[in-house]
Amino acid sequence: MKVLVTGANGQLGWDVILELKKRRYVPIATDISESYEQDCEYIKLDITDEQAVLDTIAEIHPDAVVHCAAWTAVDAAEDEENRPKVHAINVCGTKHIAEACKKIDCKMVYISTDYVFNGQGTEPWDADCKDFAPLNYYGQTKLEGETSVKKALDKYYIVRTSWVFGNHGNNFVKTMLRLAETHKELKIVNDQIGTPTYTPDLARLLVDMCETDKYGVYHATNEGGYISWAEFAKVIFQIAGKDTKVVPVTTEEYGASKAQRPKNSRLDKSKLRGSYFKCLPNWKCGLKRYVMQI
Repeated sequence: MKVLVTGANGQLGWDVILELKKRRYVPIATDISESYEQDCEYIKLDITDEQAVLDTIAEIHPDAVVHCAAWTAVDAAEDEENRPKVHAINVCGTKHIAEACKKIDCKMVYISTDYVFNGQGTEPWDADCKDFAPLNYYGQTKLEGETSVKKALDKYYIVRTSWVFGNHGNNFVKTMLRLAETHKELKIVNDQIGTPTYTPDLARLLVDMCETDKYGVYHATNEGGYISWAEFAKVIFQIAGKDTKVVPVTTEEYGASKAQRPKNSRLDKSKLRGSYFKCLPNWKCGLKRYVMQI
């Protein structure tokens, strides 16, 4: 199987390439960067360039495209000067890829987010829920990306995930461990609830999906239940052997950021289980593997 991966220099894209190589498939890495450090074919690709996307995917003719490229700087997306670029990447870029996949009858995996929902209540969001109401511009553009995929294709997997951390790139875990070197105490919000997701585990699932024709919208995070960011931080410090104290605070007490965050990021994964996909391990197992590697 030949699989083209966008955003291959990002946390998730990096691990999707590793998973494909592990299974002896043929990965083609693409990103906006000039170079790429993994040992596989690499093509510099600007997904906002429609003709470049159409030409590249037509020439490579992959069996599947795993679309990990995205603007993910949530607060920066709120700045008016950034919004055209955010839209070009998350909406137009996704549309270009979906249309290119349609032309060659190719599967597409689109990575989406819990931010497409309004973050209210306490009930987990069902994968087929249509009650969309993004709280910020990033979430809005990711939702529009979902719509583009659904309009263009039948052979698609839309995978919503949350609280992603991986070995390649920046994330909450890495930030907490860095701050623990200089802080004895950290204030962390305790009223935003979700589940962490370790990118090597998610990458395995995405490649599993590419091997099937079980198309549709899915929610995917690690197992282990729903927690707050404060609880996550406590376990990070415990596993890493740090004595930094976590002071739980509300979102309001922590202070407003440019982008409003959802308080309820609980994602219902029953559809994933119902389609007989192998669920991701407990997030604590993923966190332990992560900490051992850094």
